[in-house]
Amino acid sequence: MGSWSFLSNHGRVLLLLAHDSGVRLRDIAITLGITERSAYGIVTDLTSAGYISKHKDGRRNRYQIHGHLPLPEPTGRERTIGEVLALLADTGPPLAGERQR
Repeated sequence: MGSWSFLSNHGRVLLLLAHDSGVRLRDIAITLGITERSAYGIVTDLTSAGYISKHKDGRRNRYQIHGHLPLPEPTGRERTIGEVLALLADTGPPLAGERQR
């Protein structure tokens, strides 16, 4: 059986950001086994789609996940990014903008 992942690299980057909002692109790339250029592209995609925002903190970037946004898949419109990340990452308190239950 071939190697595959349950989550896309975009989902895996979101999980990394949920655990560490200041993770470096280099560390994302190493953790996921992708190039830094790919990591940059994924962060750019997520930023352009509005799922994360990037803020400068000295020489580093910090990322904020907008957990209130719906999943991009049509069948997942009932769930938000924050709800899925909370299930997968056990991130503790709700992410910014996440619905309270």
